[in-house]
Amino acid sequence: MIHRIASTLIIGLLTLISFQSIGQNASNMAIYKTVRFLQFVSADYVDTVDVDKMVEEVIQETLKNLDPHSVYISKEDVRAMNEPLEGNFEGIGVEFNILNDTLMVVNPVPGGPSERVGIFAGDRIIYIDEKNVAGIGLKNSDVFKLLRGDKGTQVTVQVMRKGVEELIEFSITRDRIPIHSLDAAYMIDSKIGYIKLNRFSLTTEDEFIEALTDLKKKNLQDLVLDLRGNGGGYLNTSVALADQFLNEDKLIVYTEGRSAPKTDFNSTANGDFKKGRLIILIDEGSASASEIVSGAIQDWDRGIIIGRRSFGKGLVQNQLPLPDGSMIRLTVARYHTPTGRVIQKPYKNNDLEEYYNDLNERYTKGELFDADSISIPDSLKYFTLVKNKVVYGGGGIMPDIFIPFDTTFYSDYYGKLIRMGIINQFVHTYVDKNRSQLNKSYSNFRKFDQKFQITNEIMDELVTFAENSKLPSDPEGLKTSGDEIRKQLKALIAQSLFSTNQYFQIVNQNNMALQKAIEVLHNWESYKHLVKE
Repeated sequence: MIHRIASTLIIGLLTLISFQSIGQNASNMAIYKTVRFLQFVSADYVDTVDVDKMVEEVIQETLKNLDPHSVYISKEDVRAMNEPLEGNFEGIGVEFNILNDTLMVVNPVPGGPSERVGIFAGDRIIYIDEKNVAGIGLKNSDVFKLLRGDKGTQVTVQVMRKGVEELIEFSITRDRIPIHSLDAAYMIDSKIGYIKLNRFSLTTEDEFIEALTDLKKKNLQDLVLDLRGNGGGYLNTSVALADQFLNEDKLIVYTEGRSAPKTDFNSTANGDFKKGRLIILIDEGSASASEIVSGAIQDWDRGIIIGRRSFGKGLVQNQLPLPDGSMIRLTVARYHTPTGRVIQKPYKNNDLEEYYNDLNERYTKGELFDADSISIPDSLKYFTLVKNKVVYGGGGIMPDIFIPFDTTFYSDYYGKLIRMGIINQFVHTYVDKNRSQLNKSYSNFRKFDQKFQITNEIMDELVTFAENSKLPSDPEGLKTSGDEIRKQLKALIAQSLFSTNQYFQIVNQNNMALQKAIEVLHNWESYKHLVKE
């Protein structure tokens, strides 16, 4: 077996030498040297060698020494990695949670195969294809294996439903399930619209246009685009989104690398928000495609950027397939904003731990709390293309208006409630127990938002639930974090009863960055010097 693997690898490498235009004798010799090495090890080494594993380890180590974003992706991980960016997967279409060792449906995906056959929120799946899945220590990965599958295939589930004595059996035909990149879109007031994106996938442009069109019907005039925590995605999607805001023939971004010639990406005449006041929210979790959009908007003085310095990922990766179905994600270029800024933050000796520890360093040095703690040399100073305003490169997008990280509500007790998953578990239990009454009392979100309150009784239930989950009560911590906990509970209950859109409508109500955006739009005369008229 090992000899066969090695022979296949050697033939593939020899074919590469013969048919690829490598051009340099040194490169050819290096490849031939690798072939001979593998041949010697597989044929002559004293013990059996897993050549396949050895090659994977060599590839991983090599890529690790290039830069922080060039990585090897195994065949098994390729599909799971692509799903969020392709915007879909194939399965039965349910949001689920494992509660008390039982698989519970939190919500069926609207329009998905489970909803079509009559699966309800709160249903407990006991059998999948006649296999018991209750009380066996089921994990999320087990659920994916059992319920996901190729479109058109069938799976039979038996569910326990409150008020029904017998198990109910459903035969579900798997289908393509959308993964939405748009978390929320709603009107903040009579003129200001809000859209939040969580990634830049193949479906993002269509989702954004659909949401914007709907908000325009509700008299949208100003837009707040929330890219906080958005780690990026496809380059072309970010270009398409920036094109929604910029007038024709404006440079959005350009890429350039050793083997990748300079490529410009320009705006077109298309776009649904070329006019109108625009604010973009960013933070230390905004990266890559988020930085392309915010960088282009800032460089052309098209909108105001509010928040904290973004992550600083300005490297372009290509996904290159390998013969066994695995692939490498290889950095081929850097991207530059229209002013020429490089947004990629420095990486020394490809130390991944140091690279990703940068956010902790920002916290420790006080950058997340005070803009004056950020020190950037004049060599990284640039000037915007219309207003000649100072902006900076060298590691992320610096906002026009800084918003400090809010820790006033934080306590160790709150942190443990979140990290241990207690708040989420409590909400699932609470909604499951009270779903009928909640649905009866709050037939729409507006009524829920106005009238539903997290009472002291509910808070007492949470504390007891936490104690039963091995988290002792902490009156001081509860006092410090009480308002935030109440907000999270109400938002999560709204999400369970309605959708993620309603979750954000609640958690955003006292959000500092969004409140600042609203203030700016309501007092535009005081801030219009930051953008072109």
